[in-house]
Parts: sequence; C-alpha cells; structure tokens
Amino acid sequence: MKLAKKTLLPIAACAALALTLSACGGSGGSSTQSAAKNSSAAPTVRIMVGGLDKQIYLPVMLAQQLGYYKAQGLDVKLSDEPAGVEAETAMISGQVDAVVGFYDHNIDLQSKGKSTESVVQLLQAPGEVEMVRSDEAGSIKGPADFAGKHLGVTGLGSSTNFLTEYLEAKNGVKAGKATSVAVGAGSTFVAAMKNKQIDAGMTTEPTVSMLEQQKLGKPLIDMRTVAGAKAALGGTYPASALYMNTAYVQKNPATVQKLVNAYVETLKWIQTHTAAQIADKMPADYYSGVGKAVYTKALQNEKGMYSPTGLMPADGPRTVLKVLSTFDPTVKGHTIDLAKTYTNDFVNKAK
Repeated sequence: MKLAKKTLLPIAACAALALTLSACGGSGGSSTQSAAKNSSAAPTVRIMVGGLDKQIYLPVMLAQQLGYYKAQGLDVKLSDEPAGVEAETAMISGQVDAVVGFYDHNIDLQSKGKSTESVVQLLQAPGEVEMVRSDEAGSIKGPADFAGKHLGVTGLGSSTNFLTEYLEAKNGVKAGKATSVAVGAGSTFVAAMKNKQIDAGMTTEPTVSMLEQQKLGKPLIDMRTVAGAKAALGGTYPASALYMNTAYVQKNPATVQKLVNAYVETLKWIQTHTAAQIADKMPADYYSGVGKAVYTKALQNEKGMYSPTGLMPADGPRTVLKVLSTFDPTVKGHTIDLAKTYTNDFVNKAK
C-alpha cells in the first residue's frame, strides 16, 4: 500500500473561489446577492487525519466520495499525518482547524491545560490489533510477555502508544521494561516487522491484512469489535472522532454543525450498505497493497466498529480516563472534567 503523505485534498476550492469572485462583482443584482449568500455558506475547513487510508478513519474519505461535504456547503481540505499525535500538534498550533483522531487525545490535552472536544464519534471500538511477529509468537503469548520487547506504535504519544502502555501496566510490565518504537502504519509498519525492528506492534486494517498475507505477523489482541475492546480494556472504548479546539467550536457553531451533519449521514450510509459497496466508493490506492477482495473482507469483519449514530457511548469517556490514568503521568492524579472533552449537541441536532 502506498504510504500516506501530507498532501492536501481540495474538495470544492474552485467552486468556492468562483462564488467568491461573483460575490465581489456587481452591486445589488439578485444573482450577485445569491452568489454572496452561497459564498458565505461555503466556509473552508482544514482537517488533518491520523492516517487517511486506515479503515478506522474511512468515514472521512467516504464523506467526500459521497459528496456529503459539498452537499453541506463546505469547502473541506483534508491533509494526512500517519500519527495522530502529529495531527493533534498541528491543530493546537493553528495549522489546521480540526483533527480526526482518537477521542483519548482530548483527555490527555485537558490534563496539559488545553481545551479541546470531540463533536462526533465515528468509532465505538478502537479497531486496533496487537500483532506479534510470526517468529516471536511462541515467546509472546500476551502482554505479560512484553518486557524486554520492542513494540511498534504509530508514533510516540499516539493512541496506539497509549493503548500499548496500558496493556503493559495492566499485565504487570513495569514502566520502561518494554520499548515503544514509532513505525507508522502501512508499508513502514510492515517493513519494521520484516526487518525485525519490532517484536510486536499495534496497528489497524489494512495493515493487519498485509501482515497476515505476507505471513509476517499474527493477531495477539484484537480490538476490532466492541466485545474485543471490552475484553482488553474493561469497557467501551470510543476511538476515532472529529475533535477541535473548544474556542473554534464556540466561534464556528454553524460550520461545526455542517461537518457533523456530513459525518452522521456517512455513518448512516455505512450501516445500510455492504462492505463491498463501501469498498467500491474508496480510492483504489487504499486497497492496492492487499487487493480489493482482502480489503473488503477485513472491512466486513470489523464493520461493527463504526458508530451507528455518532453519539458518544455513555460509558466511553470513563473507560478512556481509566486507561489513561493507569500510566499517563499528566492524567494520573489530575482532575479531568469529562463533560468538557466531548459534546453530543451537534449530533443530536443532526439526527
């Protein structure tokens, strides 16, 4: 599979520019007033995704492919960063307006004095799989065997890093006894396994299928379903979400509502279509590394991870806080106001 790069994908830039130019010409004609109205209804939103071609973030590109951003009058520009922690940094620094990444970053950021919030939940399970290298499968039977091992994560400080450290702590592996290695996803993760840079690692589809197809790795802990996540993490673990700085949400409620509308419609579309129909809508390079048939099968197996509504699961924030409090020194022992890390208001209005 082609490794994701930091490329911008303009969705309606030309249309927005044309409307803007029309609005600037003339002085009071009905066509001019109409153009000005349409231009003002097409705000530009820059969204960075922690791996656009990952199935856990599939709704982002699917919304574009279905034309839902355009239908809401939005000029959405998508950019790609393989590690969610880098996307988070880009948003905090003002490079982008929003991030599609794991909800857990909002709790971590609040503990560091930052105010961000999830406005729509795309996944109700992490969709992550801890893969053990095939030649290490005999010695790594579970997280208790992680001591002394090199464990692949998308990036240091990423959600895969959070989950890995939790599994270590939960299973008696003391801090520092295992080594997290940032290896990204897709081809770089596969290469790390192949070159024995890592003994095990946490990743998602279609990387999981790539590893199995090449007989490089085997699933050790599977969190592609709600049940699998509960077994590993002790509760519902909401994952992929659209989140933003709270100040942006408060300043741009109409724009946020349009984005949420697009994603709620996309989630509904997923629920009423087959994996094959969904795969047909995705860009060909999303499944070129494994083949469309394998990509579709993987999607079918984990289709239940997508939220049917976009709402935050009632027990989700508490589970995430429990996980982060186990190992994250900035969260552990600190008071976290979970109500400020997400909102269901926009999803409720979209429904």
